[in-house]
Amino acid sequence: MKYKHLFFDLDHTLWDFDSNSREALHDLYHSLSLADAGVNDFDLFHKLYLGHNERLWDRYRKGQMKVDELRWKRMAVTLLEFKNGDESLARKMGIAFLEILPTKKKLFPDTIEVLNYLTEKKYALHLITNGFEKTQHHKLKTSGIDSFFCEVITSEGSNSLKPHPEIFEYAILKTGALKKESIMIGDTPEVDILGALEAGIDQVYVNHTGNLEPVNATFTVYSLKELKTIF
Repeated sequence: MKYKHLFFDLDHTLWDFDSNSREALHDLYHSLSLADAGVNDFDLFHKLYLGHNERLWDRYRKGQMKVDELRWKRMAVTLLEFKNGDESLARKMGIAFLEILPTKKKLFPDTIEVLNYLTEKKYALHLITNGFEKTQHHKLKTSGIDSFFCEVITSEGSNSLKPHPEIFEYAILKTGALKKESIMIGDTPEVDILGALEAGIDQVYVNHTGNLEPVNATFTVYSLKELKTIF
């Protein structure tokens, strides 16, 4: 068995972030009565939030923004699209969103089946995620997959972010793994795949979206079930 340590990404790889995030934002929209604050179209609100969130997360990954700022500013800039500059509301939204989001449970198809299969084959399973420590652990517990993982390495806990090599080095050190016995399994070419490649770790690109752009990964799969053909 070439690999002994399998490092998974969480969001967009195992945990269906897009579906869960939309549901959490929908709950937030109603619980904080955003329609009364001028946000009169949830679908537009959701679409605009996604764009701003991705842009600000990119800044955060590059070290251009602090995590506390990210949490509320993604809400603030979305509110501004609806001519609402209420910073207090944006901060309240930022807190509420991170309380609601990890209560959502949707996983990608076959997640639990595949994690059971890999566990039975005696692989050591770990997570490397750019998410927040408390939020990610809550997601794992709520969705019922926390018991599968030996170590959960977050950007907050490691003080680094994928694709930077420091988070991969931290993960290797924390798990006692060897790089040649390790592989990273994730959905984002420029974060999971490139980061692991540059850290000297093999990779599995999980192409859930049917991306047609070539990705230089050790393996490519289009569903989690296909991992059984590799391991």
